[in-house]
Amino acid sequence: MKNWWWKIVAIALVLYSIAMGFIGNVPHLNILNETIRNLYFHVPLWFAMLVQMGISWFFALRYLNGYNIKYDMLSSRAAYVGGMFALPGLITGSIWATYTWGKPWVAEDPKLQGVMAAMLVYFVYYLLRALIPDAQTKARISAVYNIFAFIMTFVFIMIYPRLAPNSLHPGNGGNPAFGKYDMDNNMRLVFYPACIGWILMSVWLLNVLNRMKKLQYNLDNDEKIN
Repeated sequence: MKNWWWKIVAIALVLYSIAMGFIGNVPHLNILNETIRNLYFHVPLWFAMLVQMGISWFFALRYLNGYNIKYDMLSSRAAYVGGMFALPGLITGSIWATYTWGKPWVAEDPKLQGVMAAMLVYFVYYLLRALIPDAQTKARISAVYNIFAFIMTFVFIMIYPRLAPNSLHPGNGGNPAFGKYDMDNNMRLVFYPACIGWILMSVWLLNVLNRMKKLQYNLDNDEKIN
């Protein structure tokens, strides 16, 4: 059970947020109505995605400072985990948009434009990892690209929508954020644990995928890494 306590916490927090997401009390708001429950799923998934992309960026920097292959493994696995959490983040967002905006994707919304740009940026990263055959060349090129990819993603998702006018998203384009007017204390008791739980789950998944990658590397090479 060594080092398992945080995994148990992650499972408990996620299960708690899922259960309370369906049965907990929420404020009755115009337009949003019961769809505000999606706040417990959509936003924490995106937070987990951003955390993983940040981890990927950090270990890309670590790799370039010495070219230790284990940091490239961590960086690439974190980028993949981030993409895995971005997908349900997009799906839950599309479901929410369907009920509140009338369609699953509003192309003129600055936040969604930023999300699409960020996804394209990381799609190129995944292509680089898939198409470059030499391991060292792949690691170096993708690490350099990753540094700029994360910075651009932060700009696309966090900065551009706040500066652009006429955004439909809360907290962007001059709109008030949920936390300022709409999210009451009952919701905060679910929302914050949900964010912590999904972030811990993403770290757990990163840990598993990285261990698998190390085992495969040790099997395929004379050099062993811990």
